[in-house]
Amino acid sequence: MGGDDPEGEDVADPDATEARIERLVERLLAGEHRALARAITLIENRAPGHRDLVARLHGHAGDAAVVGVTGSPGAGKSTLVDKLARAYRDQGQTVGVVAVDPSSPYSGGSVLGDRIRMGASSGDMDVFVRSMSARGRLGGLSTATTEAITALDAFGKDVVVVETVGAGQSEVDIVRTADTVAVLVQPGSGDDVQMLKAGILEIGDVFVVNKADIDGAARTVAELEEMLHRQRSAGDAGSAQSGHHGPGMASGADPATREDGSDATAEWDPRIVETVATTGEGVDDLLDALDGHDAWLRESGAREAKARQRHGAEIRRLVRSDLTELAEAELARRGGLDALAERVQARETDPYTVADAVVEPIRECVKSDDDGSGDGGDPESE
Repeated sequence: MGGDDPEGEDVADPDATEARIERLVERLLAGEHRALARAITLIENRAPGHRDLVARLHGHAGDAAVVGVTGSPGAGKSTLVDKLARAYRDQGQTVGVVAVDPSSPYSGGSVLGDRIRMGASSGDMDVFVRSMSARGRLGGLSTATTEAITALDAFGKDVVVVETVGAGQSEVDIVRTADTVAVLVQPGSGDDVQMLKAGILEIGDVFVVNKADIDGAARTVAELEEMLHRQRSAGDAGSAQSGHHGPGMASGADPATREDGSDATAEWDPRIVETVATTGEGVDDLLDALDGHDAWLRESGAREAKARQRHGAEIRRLVRSDLTELAEAELARRGGLDALAERVQARETDPYTVADAVVEPIRECVKSDDDGSGDGGDPESE
C-alpha cells in the first residue's frame, strides 16, 4: 500500500512509527548490520521518525574517531580510503565509511552510489561502506551525512572515514564533522596548490601527496612545506586569533588554557605524507599520522573542545531548521507567500511588515518565557 513502511507498518500512525524506531534502535545497538543499513536509509530519506532515531542514538555515540578525507577529483580518494580501511582492520579496528557522492539533478540521490568503492574490503563485515548524496551541497556535507556518522558511531565502529565529493572553499564543512582531516593533493597540478592557497590549507591536519610515484611529487611536497611554514609563521604573529589547529585564547585567560577549555601549550603541526594508493605504499605512514593527531586531540583536550563546538553547531542548525518550518507554516496560514507578495506588489503592505507579523507569534513566546510566564524548564522535563 502507498504510504506504508517497507516493513509492513503504517508510517502515518505515530505510535507505530515510535515502536518501529525503538525496535530498530535496539537491533542496531545489538550489532545487526541490516538494522544499521536500514537506519541510514531512513536518515538519508528524511523518513518519519528519523529525528527520533538519531536522538536515541546520540547518547550511544561519541567514541569513534572520525576521519575526513578530501581532495580534488582524480586525487585518488576512493582508492586511498579503501587501503586505509584495510590498514585499520589489520590493527583490529572496525570501520565505517561514508562516501559522499555528487547529487543527481533529477532524484537528489547519489550519482555514483552503485559503483564498487571498496574492492579490498568487500566481504569484510567489519567494514561498513555507504555512499550518500551531497544533496546539492557541492563539496560539502549534508545533514544526513553527519547523522549517518552518529549511527555508525553508536553501532560501535572504532573509526568512521568520511570521503567527500571534492575540494574547494565549501569543503570547510568537513572540519565541523571530522576529528581529523586528511587533504589529498595530486602532484604536478598547479591548480591543486593554488586551491590550497585559497583557503583549504587551513582545514588539513594531514596533507597527503598521493600518486607520489609520478613526476612532480617532490616539488608538490616542497610547495606544501613552504606554505605550511608560512602559515605557522603567520599563526605565531597573530596567536590571539582562532584557527582550526588551535582556537585562540580569551583576553586575560590563563596562557595554558584556550577559551574553549583545551590546552594551548602545544599546537598540532600538520604533517605531510606521500602515498601511492594503488599499491598501498605510504598508507602505514598515513595511519601513523592520523593516529598521532588523534592522540594529540585526546591529550590536549582539543577533542572535547571540538565535540562541544560540533554539538553547538548542530543545535543551531536544528533550531534554524525548525524555526524555518514554523515560519513556513505561519506564511501558509496567512494565505501563502504568493498572496502576500501580491499584497506587497499592490502597495497594501510591505515586506518588513509581513515579516514582523510572521515572526511575532514566535517573538511573543520568547518574551513570555523571559517574563517568567513560560514553564522555563528543561526540555526533557516535560
